Amino acid sequence: MKLTFRRHSLDLLPDPTLIPWLIKWLFLASLVAALAGSASALFLYCLEWATDTRLAHPQLIWLLPFAGFAMGWVYLHAGQSVEAGNNLLIDEVHAPQKTIPLRMAPLVMGATVVSHLTGASVGREGTAVQMGGALADQVVRLLRLSAEDRRILLMSGVSAGFASVFGTPLAGAIFGLEMMAIGRIRYGSLLACFVAAIVADQVSLAWGVHHTLYPVGALPPVTLWGLAAMTVAGIAFGATGRLFAMLTHHLGRAFKRAVPYGPLRPFIGGLLIALVAWLCHAQHYLGLGVPTIVSAFEQPLPAHEFITKLGFTVASLASGFKGGEVTPLFYIGATLGNALAPLLHMPFQVLAAAGFVAVFAGAANTPLACTFMAIELFGSGMGVYAGLACVISYLFSGYTSIYRAQRVATAKYRAVPENIKLDDVPAWQQQRQHAPRE
Repeated sequence: MKLTFRRHSLDLLPDPTLIPWLIKWLFLASLVAALAGSASALFLYCLEWATDTRLAHPQLIWLLPFAGFAMGWVYLHAGQSVEAGNNLLIDEVHAPQKTIPLRMAPLVMGATVVSHLTGASVGREGTAVQMGGALADQVVRLLRLSAEDRRILLMSGVSAGFASVFGTPLAGAIFGLEMMAIGRIRYGSLLACFVAAIVADQVSLAWGVHHTLYPVGALPPVTLWGLAAMTVAGIAFGATGRLFAMLTHHLGRAFKRAVPYGPLRPFIGGLLIALVAWLCHAQHYLGLGVPTIVSAFEQPLPAHEFITKLGFTVASLASGFKGGEVTPLFYIGATLGNALAPLLHMPFQVLAAAGFVAVFAGAANTPLACTFMAIELFGSGMGVYAGLACVISYLFSGYTSIYRAQRVATAKYRAVPENIKLDDVPAWQQQRQHAPRE
């Protein structure tokens, strides 16, 4: 009797196509990272100059309306195709149309520096992310990459920009993956985003960039009361992120209806911001507000700090000033956490740190990226508290976002149509409410 054995191959060698694929994405992601990290370094140096100049010459606030008009005029005549900013990047990832013009990078950088020089309450993340995305798309165009490769490289450009401007490579990598859609991470882009974020951060550091250190000190151990307090705080953080996103979008639309001519919107908004800031001695609400963020970790602050900064930032963004929302959201979150700390019997630095990342997590629907950011900025001891606050905030911010082009891939807790844009959710909800019930 002849015995036959079926051969079972135990192949320990990798797929022969894996090494070329690895080399390809190490090269492409590093190339995008070098461009984005260098652009972010230049931008941060210009931003530091603009902030120092404004603080040394407070009267520059009166140039804010004229700077806004000039900015609006330039975007009207040369930047309409890129005015959507981060939302354009998200749309191009989901539904590719055409190469993002290179002029997005200098336009948003120049507009942001001018905004900070004259006193608008805006951030810096939007600028770095848009520069990273625009530069990545030029690489795609020059190398004639496929549509799928373009999608991956755009996401890696977002990761590179975010990581290099904040000095948080892990958070930057996750942000580029998480920002595109609620409930879905494209794991095929994982390597490119991580490599781009890490290299871009190192490139910006090599250019001599220094990032702000936040004084969290020794963190207390995790306790049952601490978790309960963080849950309550997370609800407040999520509601605040939701309020910020809704006000920014609603006021922006109202501005466009009331003032059809684009350059007039930042002129009017800039004039109102300048008047309120000067008459109320509220100049510290302008710009990034980093000194106040640092103070939120050290001492009690007035309870109204977060809502006042929210008002200045919403007015600046809704009227058309450029820069982004994230650093102002850090300010709003840290000062809100500072105000909640005595009410919840928690240390200032713990709730300030949690608020710092959690309001942003709710407003941008990026709880994982924000949890990693807390660990990178404040240490691993903050991971549990920050993670819980970010997840609760994410849930309680509902289907709103500072990025209106985000898609819903997986519902948070209440079903909505798959892949619907967040900007279309209110209309869908209204239509559903008026639909006849069977």
